[in-house]
Amino acid sequence: MILKNKVALVSGATSGMGKAIALLFASEGARVVVNGRDEARGAETVDAIQKNGGEARFVRADVSQADQVEALVAETIGAFGTIDILVPNSGVLGLGSATEVPLETWDQTIGTNLNGVFYLCRYAIPHIVNAGGGSIVINASIAAFKSFPNHPAYCASKGALVPLAKNLAIDYASQNIRVNCLCPGPVDTPMIWESADAFPNPEEAVQNASENTLLKRLGTPEDVARAALFLASDQSAWITGAALPVDGGIMA
Repeated sequence: MILKNKVALVSGATSGMGKAIALLFASEGARVVVNGRDEARGAETVDAIQKNGGEARFVRADVSQADQVEALVAETIGAFGTIDILVPNSGVLGLGSATEVPLETWDQTIGTNLNGVFYLCRYAIPHIVNAGGGSIVINASIAAFKSFPNHPAYCASKGALVPLAKNLAIDYASQNIRVNCLCPGPVDTPMIWESADAFPNPEEAVQNASENTLLKRLGTPEDVARAALFLASDQSAWITGAALPVDGGIMA
């Protein structure tokens, strides 16, 4: 119960890595606000937490919209009174080369993956300060360091998150807020299969991604959730401004 009495806000928590993070945090004692755009899947996540004896609620919001993020944070405070842990996790792919990707897709990808993180930090940080400090764990990607065919919007948005996290770490260290990035590699979620559509043979692309890791397997959402728990908890009390690869060694 290393997050006992903590309040965690996790965006994009209705599936994949975000859902695994929300479930694990709740099992470790946190009260969790589950954010996403799909109310049915959000209710499933909350129900799973509650069946395990945890406390959670779902708040629908599109993190690419500043007013909705402001309302999401306000509802979190209304429900639980504080925010100790923030996990900006929402992400979209936005496939297409620079000359082919629709402009609205580019805007949506940057809006969700980059602006959404900024909005969450902008509105949540004052409350984390009021709580006496806390931890922000931004879910970036190895795409911050490694590019892929037909992923310019995704790679640009994820690449911006590492320096953003470092800057936040610098600006708020004096207020006892730690800020770190997770950089997952190929994780077995629906998004990896969407990403593989950018390759001539999607099934082969996913298999190659698995084989290219040193550990010869895709990651699981739970692999990423355990790393997020470490960075969110006091077990990483002397770590801030870091970008942690969770990639089975693929970047090595």
